[in-house]
Amino acid sequence: MKVYVTGSLAFDRIMTFPGKFSDHILADKIHILNVCFVVNGLDEKFGGTAGNIAYTMALLDEKPVILSQVGKDFAAYDEWLQKHELPVEGIRTIDHEHTAGAYITTDMSDNQITGFNPGAMRHSCGYDMDLMDKNNSLGIISPGNVEDMVNHPRFYRENGIRFIFDPGQQITTLGGEKLKESLEGAHILITNDYELQMVMNDTGYSKEEILDRVDMCVTTLGDQGCVISTKDGEVAVPAAKAAEVIDPTGAGDAFRAGLLKGFCLGRDIETACRMGAVTAAYSVEKKGTQEHKFDWNDFLKRYEENYGPLN
Repeated sequence: MKVYVTGSLAFDRIMTFPGKFSDHILADKIHILNVCFVVNGLDEKFGGTAGNIAYTMALLDEKPVILSQVGKDFAAYDEWLQKHELPVEGIRTIDHEHTAGAYITTDMSDNQITGFNPGAMRHSCGYDMDLMDKNNSLGIISPGNVEDMVNHPRFYRENGIRFIFDPGQQITTLGGEKLKESLEGAHILITNDYELQMVMNDTGYSKEEILDRVDMCVTTLGDQGCVISTKDGEVAVPAAKAAEVIDPTGAGDAFRAGLLKGFCLGRDIETACRMGAVTAAYSVEKKGTQEHKFDWNDFLKRYEENYGPLN
């Protein structure tokens, strides 16, 4: 089965301020805020929803096609993807833009100020979807370019290709009408519990009405695992145990990668979600979204430690 991952590719540029923002922001002058925080250097990480999902799938011996867009500064990230033998033919380069980037500054109280430049993400990836094998493909639409997040589900619906809709951080940008169109006919609507409520608020749909339009909802609950909801009821899947939680950022993308691997192996949804829980556990043990490492044998061992043998 060929997996296509629609979403963002981005640089996460992480900085630490050796103090507290609150010591330098004057409450009575907030209307004319003008402040500079001198940080302790900059740590650049590879990120973006599509990149994170594809990276973890590569650790699981899958090579999904990334459908995304990047800018003139993409060379190092391109080298990283090709090092992991990930196909790059679905990635469009916009020569006059920078690759999307998040600039995250954290103070000593774990407060964060983030600036996000969408850069190349303003443009559609432009991939020729007709190149897909319509009989043996699976798509996931994760947060990225809004045009792609609407057009790719439409293509999958029209061609009978199973897809997962994962609106995440783009829920508010999509808005109610685009959300309604894009989730229609999805095999899975996958969100965390907060995002699910946002989808319901923006579309005006109840959860039952969403389940009239998708085969199932998978709702992640952090260290409480996830819930699989269908018209027939709900099934809870417990989280896999992490050795220690260092950074939860990217755990959701790692979960999606494990779930997709389960589908590639023809496993049922409960098993696929357990696989996602294991990959998420690896992710939270490292700082950054593409820093965890394991091989298939490591994965099988950890799966068995949490849920018994992977049948």
